Amino acid sequence: MSCAKGQPCEEGLYRRVALAVLGLMAAIFLALSVASFLPSRGQVVPSTVSYAGHQAVDGKRVFQAYNCMGCHTIVGNGAYFGPDLTKLYGHVGPAWLEAFLPSAGRWPTANAVKLQLQNEAVARAAGTDNLDAYLARYPAAAERISRRGGQVTLMPNLPLSREEIGKLIAFFKYTSEMDTEGWPPVPRVDGLTFPQAKPLPGAALAAVAPAATAAAPSAPRSEIAEGKQLTEDNGCTACHSPGQEKLVGPGWGGLYGSTVTLADGSTVIADDAYLTESILNPDARIAHGFEAGAMPSFADMLDDKQVAAIVAYLRTLKDRKP
Repeated sequence: MSCAKGQPCEEGLYRRVALAVLGLMAAIFLALSVASFLPSRGQVVPSTVSYAGHQAVDGKRVFQAYNCMGCHTIVGNGAYFGPDLTKLYGHVGPAWLEAFLPSAGRWPTANAVKLQLQNEAVARAAGTDNLDAYLARYPAAAERISRRGGQVTLMPNLPLSREEIGKLIAFFKYTSEMDTEGWPPVPRVDGLTFPQAKPLPGAALAAVAPAATAAAPSAPRSEIAEGKQLTEDNGCTACHSPGQEKLVGPGWGGLYGSTVTLADGSTVIADDAYLTESILNPDARIAHGFEAGAMPSFADMLDDKQVAAIVAYLRTLKDRKP
């Protein structure tokens, strides 16, 4: 570009401005490049977060392997079929997740969460082994239990191992500790009048479960039906299948009356006495292929009548096929 003879020429000015802008952009690029190599500015990093001996990085791999983002959003990425999981750990705590993930097709009950708190690692992570204190610390878990406990979910039961569950919880713990600067946003419903926009009062939340109990029919249930309900209320179905499928523990189908090989090579008949002992003192006689400590004791959770009801229910599954 050249200027006409005798006319004002600003070509030099334009060139200097362009070079100055280019220089400024180069300086910003270099500064940001240098900043990217500096230590984290107070932000949590996955390598520093763990749960019960599991690393958050490993949990991310499990999350990706099961394509959880096909239904859920986390840290702004994913789908919106299921709820956002970014702050899930901070809202519901580790015991609720431990109760939910093995059997995601049904919402955990209070007893299922209480059972998880018997695990020292879980109680340590939660900061308490008392159910009431836990629900006070994680009110979202209390809300889920009171409104949905024991009901069916829309989520499938995934074949997660105990190790994979621990890794997933470590990953959720990491994302919950991240500074997401307000993500996900909280919907503003001020001024909206339709029922779905009105939050449920705290008093009503606390009354949901008792009200449902009071409205239940008073007719006595059979021992078998009560036993089946107890297995669901206490989270037993998270680890045991009513068929012969092996989950965390053995399947119940065909178990009653069968010959069980124990870890020491001896055998025992799975009769009423053996099943009762397995519920109250599961480490007394370990079945071959399973480890001690995998199943907690229900001695402080169930009375004799409830244990007998569960055994009666298991007795009906003796002819159950896969």
